[in-house]
Amino acid sequence: MREMAEETLSIQQAERADHQLVRGIGLPALTANIISSTIGAGIFVIPATVAQGLGPAAPLAFVCCAIAMVLFVTCFAIAGSRVSLTGGLYAYVEVAFGRYVGFLAGMLYFLTALGAVAGVVNVLANSIALVAPFLGSPVMRIVVMLAVYGSLVLINVRGVREGAGAVTTITIAKLLPLLLFICVGIFFIRPGTLTWPAWPGPKPLGDAVVLLMFAFVGIEVALIPSGEVKNPARTVPRSAYLALVVTTIIYIMIQLVAQGTLGADLANHKDAPLAEAAAKFLGHIGRTILLAGATISAFGFVTSDILSSPRMIFAFGRDGALPTWFAHVHPRYRSPDVAIITYAALAFALSITGTFEQLAVLSNVAVLLMYLLCCAACWFLVERDVRADGAQPFNFPGMKIVPVLAIVTIAWILGQSAISESSVGNDTRSGLRMAAWVLVGASIFYFVRKSFARARPAHS
Repeated sequence: MREMAEETLSIQQAERADHQLVRGIGLPALTANIISSTIGAGIFVIPATVAQGLGPAAPLAFVCCAIAMVLFVTCFAIAGSRVSLTGGLYAYVEVAFGRYVGFLAGMLYFLTALGAVAGVVNVLANSIALVAPFLGSPVMRIVVMLAVYGSLVLINVRGVREGAGAVTTITIAKLLPLLLFICVGIFFIRPGTLTWPAWPGPKPLGDAVVLLMFAFVGIEVALIPSGEVKNPARTVPRSAYLALVVTTIIYIMIQLVAQGTLGADLANHKDAPLAEAAAKFLGHIGRTILLAGATISAFGFVTSDILSSPRMIFAFGRDGALPTWFAHVHPRYRSPDVAIITYAALAFALSITGTFEQLAVLSNVAVLLMYLLCCAACWFLVERDVRADGAQPFNFPGMKIVPVLAIVTIAWILGQSAISESSVGNDTRSGLRMAAWVLVGASIFYFVRKSFARARPAHS
């Protein structure tokens, strides 16, 4: 009974803390944030990797991934319509299973997000150095990274509307080269290059799905500022599905154009396949545009991440997992300023030291483990009929079966990857071991802090 009372109190405290924030993210901004978080720099290179395993049948892997993502997104939409607290998937898990499991989910997300953004900023610095070689020295790389983080901190501290507006602008900017690639390249597709010689076997298709699945993830980042979303019971499901449809169409069309213009040669251009394909029908200017697009896409990912991920630190401070100082809200701009500055500082330190590499290996597995927890939480939220602010949640007949199907799908993906003898399998096994260590360390920290918190009043 005491534990249940504490959990109820923690949720009420979280709701009071979130009421200080401004619900300024509407349908267009949240949709743009999800698209920006999902379509990253990876799509500029991954078509070659998928084509290497499946050849002309590569688009089939995109379809399989989209089907799996429909299950995951449906779980997020159901949970997001019932829990409107800042923290996204972390908040869904916490409300369903309590602080401890929620904290583990938050740690998995936080560490992988930090490693991912640090890695992308390094890629961004490298891309900038290719255009302006004088910015490639070690000192100038640090200056470039500091400028990227500093400018985005200033934008986001000034308010969620400014941060969301920046994400929307960057999303449009990074989509333009891809849309140009699709709209022009579709007229240069050679139909013979898309003909399947035979249906792909389950192993190459499974390996391709495991690799490609991570090009579809990103919604978990965009849903973190749920406490600042207008009418989340309606906005979250609509934005999630709209973003998934847009992303899937863009991905499949990109693969078709790249495959249709380069043919079997696509697999030989792993560093910049889209740029090489664009050179076929747009010449050197097309190649330059796509290389610039990759740089913009990387910056777009960082922009979206700095909008969303610091809210995890805010949620930790709000819920007592970290000192309450981290849940500070700027008195004028009403933004989680301390969380934003702290996250950017940690990411900057990770970017310049290069220790983000181990976290990058962990991120693929950790994201799916987080999805697993969220899908299980979704089932419990529906079972208990949890409702955010008394609003009518996202409902449809037979929706309890969706989390079950999603959990089975995640188990298959992890299992398929873990037993593989390829490099994908090695990375997955390494990621599972690292995830286990992270969860053990997080558990020790959680219970030690909880023990100190309980002991403090007794000595006062």
